[in-house]
Amino acid sequence: MTSPEPNSPGGPRIHETSQERPDLSSLHVREDVAITGLCGNVHLPTGRTCVLSERHEGSCHFIAPEDAENLAAR
Repeated sequence: MTSPEPNSPGGPRIHETSQERPDLSSLHVREDVAITGLCGNVHLPTGRTCVLSERHEGSCHFIAPEDAENLAAR
């Protein structure tokens, strides 16, 4: 049996260390959202946060900061 590739699709993964996601140290990534396995990229002019899976293909899907806060609190 083979182990899945680290970047394979299949749902969000919880990250316990920033070593697994070097982008967590970027100012444009919400760490509280990103550690849940979601993209977490922030549109800086609006503060909206992407909630697609990490390393997703295509454009981000942004939600309001308040909604991202609720998502991160789960």
